[in-house]
Amino acid sequence: MNLALWVCAALLATVALIGGITKTCVPKEKLAQTPGGAWTGDASVGFVKTLGVLEILAAVGLIAPAVTDIAPVLVPVTAICWIVLMVGAMIAHLRQGERMTVALNLTYLALAVFVAWGRFGPESFLG
Repeated sequence: MNLALWVCAALLATVALIGGITKTCVPKEKLAQTPGGAWTGDASVGFVKTLGVLEILAAVGLIAPAVTDIAPVLVPVTAICWIVLMVGAMIAHLRQGERMTVALNLTYLALAVFVAWGRFGPESFLG
């Protein structure tokens, strides 16, 4: 169980880091032309960049607290924040008719639910 939780957290952290770097570094106009990026056409540059920074922080929050043993409770808290982010992402992609992207977001949401449940419950870092 512990290994599965680490793998899921690492996968989510990788997704968050790639998405975050993309949103903070790639111009909004270019993002809007990519598959799954149409929602950025309706969003401000500041909003897209802020989401990117939050995703980078999520990547750190899913791994660093457990590795350093500094406030490891932040791992499941970050997973819950990721769940909220994925719900928002699914709504945004549904509005654009991007059903495949919604399915991918649902997968990430399920992984985050598993990490939150596992790290608050049976494989908690708290004892």
